[in-house]
Amino acid sequence: MAASTGEEQVDQVQTILANGDAVGVVFFALEDSAKAGQEALIAANVPFISFDRIIEGPDASAILNASGDNWQCGAGIAYWLQKNGMAPGATLVTLIGDNGTVCSRRQEGFEQFLRGEIQYFDKDKNESYTTAQVWTQEEIDALTADYKVVCNWSADGAYQYLEQKLPEIVAKAKTTGGNLFIYSMDDEMTFGLMNLLEANAIDEATKADFAALNVYTSAIGGMAELYAVIDGTSAQAATAQTYFDGLMSVYFSPKMFENVIGYMLDYLNGNWDYKVGDGKYEPVWIVDEGNVANYEGFTGHAS
Repeated sequence: MAASTGEEQVDQVQTILANGDAVGVVFFALEDSAKAGQEALIAANVPFISFDRIIEGPDASAILNASGDNWQCGAGIAYWLQKNGMAPGATLVTLIGDNGTVCSRRQEGFEQFLRGEIQYFDKDKNESYTTAQVWTQEEIDALTADYKVVCNWSADGAYQYLEQKLPEIVAKAKTTGGNLFIYSMDDEMTFGLMNLLEANAIDEATKADFAALNVYTSAIGGMAELYAVIDGTSAQAATAQTYFDGLMSVYFSPKMFENVIGYMLDYLNGNWDYKVGDGKYEPVWIVDEGNVANYEGFTGHAS
């Protein structure tokens, strides 16, 4: 059932329950406001799988919580940015989707990797990586303090923030070795940065200074449209080549939707070893110019 808000999903649950014939629900919550819908399913004893956005509270009653491994998303980006020169005192911009568990877990993984508490496992290379330098929490807090914004998963949200902040960010990066690191928690926000660099909203002097920096830009989600930027086939590839010294996106399998439906069918068929409240977190890994040709992305960029 299609919906555009969490509140609409709550209404849909009421319709499902009124019909009285639901044997299971795969719940792809759009917002945390969908929590009441999951609570209604719990009260009605209708089994549900929480998919992608895991809402705390109802997650303890879900027959399964299925998503990509968001902790590894953050760990992978921390590894990649560090590999490209990010060190304590660097200039970092953090573009956050929202305040739900998807992004909080990505931030947890980012920080856990830098503190040396977890490794990043790269399935593409079948290698595990540990931080090259163990950071203190104070160093991480300083890194993330100045430039961060909740973008509501939109390119426009990133665009509007960076339109106001980019001159200041560029000036700061010039004082920290000429390096700038972008921790974008979604492909859409990375597109927002590229859209701004293509527009007339930023003066040419700032753009020239930005281009002169060493800029490493991350993303998460595996959109086909961003893969086309990475592999050079998109019209926006020239923008990335002009302004970025590195670009990557954390891979999410396009088959995740099929997989979660398969989990529900397994449950209904009695082929089930998970306990209520368990998590199933699919592997994620870095896609960049070196391996982008090997992977299919999602289609759906709101251009």
